[in-house]
Amino acid sequence: MTEIRKATADDQDAIWHIIRPVIATGDTYCFAPDSSREKMLSYWCHDDKYTYVATVEDNVAGTFILKDNQVDLGSHVANASYMVSAGYERQGIGQRMGEYSIQEARRLGYRAMQFNIVVKSNERAVRLWQKLGFDIIGEIPDAFNHAQLSYTNAYIMYRKL
Repeated sequence: MTEIRKATADDQDAIWHIIRPVIATGDTYCFAPDSSREKMLSYWCHDDKYTYVATVEDNVAGTFILKDNQVDLGSHVANASYMVSAGYERQGIGQRMGEYSIQEARRLGYRAMQFNIVVKSNERAVRLWQKLGFDIIGEIPDAFNHAQLSYTNAYIMYRKL
């Protein structure tokens, strides 16, 4: 059974072990594939974000963050990022984190959620977000420098809460 909770400092090693292989492929996240542990944990666990982990039998199987999409007058819209550990893919953890994050964003007072860059070729993610009520509201040409496909389009996805 997947449980989701706020991340603690003790989770940072497990979070890094999820982030490192995900960004190394250069096909879904804008971070440089060789980004350092310090850089990534500073970003992912910074105090301007709500950081969570999904656990299966006390093992960290996924992580996500919620944050303001923009400052001040745009801070009522949440932004989020999600990663699942390679050993736990295709077990519904991404969907569970997505569902939880929608509820949590509501609880935190956000009025909507927006993903600013969902790589178009990441079809599993696009399908999941659409299943969870997100609409594609824009397509940005050549927005992502994909490691295998070169410059490829990305979507902006949105849903009201």
